[in-house]
Amino acid sequence: MGFLLANRIPIRQASHQAGLRKACGLARDILLRTAEVVKAGVTTKEVDQFAASEIKASGCTSAFLGYRGFPGNICISMNEEIVHGIGGSRVISDGDVVKIDIGVFHDGWVGDNALTVPVGNVSPDVLRLLAATEESLHVAINHARDGEMLGTLCASVEEHVLKYGYTVVREFVGHGVGRKLHEEPQVPNYGTKGGRPRLKAGMALAIEPMVNLGTAKMRVLADGWTAVTQDRKPSAHYEHVVLVTTGEPEVLTWRDKMFPGGVASIG
Repeated sequence: MGFLLANRIPIRQASHQAGLRKACGLARDILLRTAEVVKAGVTTKEVDQFAASEIKASGCTSAFLGYRGFPGNICISMNEEIVHGIGGSRVISDGDVVKIDIGVFHDGWVGDNALTVPVGNVSPDVLRLLAATEESLHVAINHARDGEMLGTLCASVEEHVLKYGYTVVREFVGHGVGRKLHEEPQVPNYGTKGGRPRLKAGMALAIEPMVNLGTAKMRVLADGWTAVTQDRKPSAHYEHVVLVTTGEPEVLTWRDKMFPGGVASIG
């Protein structure tokens, strides 16, 4: 769940990083279990309710429920829906792609992550979109290093997906994460190479490419939340929380598991 912000960037000292790691690990585990129930014939409300039970069982609370009035426990967005979809009566069908975005509070820290789940016989064109989007996330993560410029990280997402003719959403962005769901800095999926600020060890970034198969233009539905592509072509969304260190980037929501029909590379 990404919005524009403006303030200073928190630095998480070592004494606080353990809490952030724990929250992110729980958010990752809940996301993976929730993704397993995304199948043809299931409603998006049933997925939301399952996630709610997993959040509670894990000793967490939803970071999304009630945030600025958001009515869902998680964000669940299908096909042309980009982000901020609300669980309801819509039934998941063979060939759909379902974006699951889960944020939790645990012991005062936030964990936030997202992925796109392909259901059954998904079009090869759409699978390539998913792969390119997930690849762009990992390209960006490689720039999450002490001394690197945030603008370079952000620009790398758009640069990667443009090679395949895709577009990035500009209205919603990634963000810093820690004690609050949305902290500084803003982490858009476009930017200027070398653009400030300079990243420093201890910064925690939620990097979340939102990439469209067609136009970058979008609009928000009458519910006031669900963002959809203007041309109704599919969109993909992946997110990790990354801790900037003095060495390699530490992906706090790292997941090894692939899903049936999932793709690791467009090859």
